[in-house]
Amino acid sequence: MTNNPIIRVEDISFSYKVNQDQQIPVLKNVSLDVYPGEYLAIIGHNGSGKSTLSKHLNGILTPSEGGVYVNGIDTRDRMRLHEVRSKVGMVFQHPDNQIVATIVEDDVAFGLENIGVAPQEMKERIDASLAVVGMSEFRHRPPHHLSGGQKQRIAIAGILAMRPQCVVLDEATSMLDSYGRQEILTVIRKLHEEGMTIVTVTHHMSEVTQADRVVVMEAGQIVLQGTPREVFSHQARLQELHLDVPDASRIAAYVHAQCASFSVDLIENDEVVEEVNRHSIPQAEASGT
Repeated sequence: MTNNPIIRVEDISFSYKVNQDQQIPVLKNVSLDVYPGEYLAIIGHNGSGKSTLSKHLNGILTPSEGGVYVNGIDTRDRMRLHEVRSKVGMVFQHPDNQIVATIVEDDVAFGLENIGVAPQEMKERIDASLAVVGMSEFRHRPPHHLSGGQKQRIAIAGILAMRPQCVVLDEATSMLDSYGRQEILTVIRKLHEEGMTIVTVTHHMSEVTQADRVVVMEAGQIVLQGTPREVFSHQARLQELHLDVPDASRIAAYVHAQCASFSVDLIENDEVVEEVNRHSIPQAEASGT
């Protein structure tokens, strides 16, 4: 990662306007940098402001105070909003809300047509984007015949065709079953491995363990951040914030309380298995088995 962020959030506040005289504050003095190639997860319970923050990252919402800058472009500059959204693409909870065409490849082409991409380049971009998300064989299918996970992959392909530097996923797996969720996580991991900057807003802790950095929000503010291992080590604090931890973290903490030599900072299931094996092998050797 370079020292220059793709996205810079500088001390922003935001309120939703209820009526002429009433506003509901949602974000309060939030600052955050997102760096090239980073995989950033944003978590928080419902109403914490995480989705509202994500919608500021490509100018869907603009701050009441402070500023958001994408490659130095102020998202409040409506004349340059297309530039902002060409750099930062957004995938939402409901894939049906992003699908506009009756054939898959036409849906992926929609954004490209709007910006006047030449036909040959458009075909190349569509082919490449569908290949990345593993949906090439479905290009002539009607989107409404696809599963939830497949629809979300098409929505991601439509964003990738625009060739952004960063993809923001706002609860993009929350409406999917476990199989569909794994489909999307596989795509996200592949994109990240290829150098794409990923920002994901999620309440699934198993997704968070894949991130480089985690930001925890509460009452419109960032209250905790660090690597997944660092953040999940604060189990009591997360419980206060009504947030869960991965099953592996919970198991490790329980076993550690019974056996002090058992590592407590585990976040992946395979780490727990390895740690159990590490403790079992010496016992087996001691018993001569």
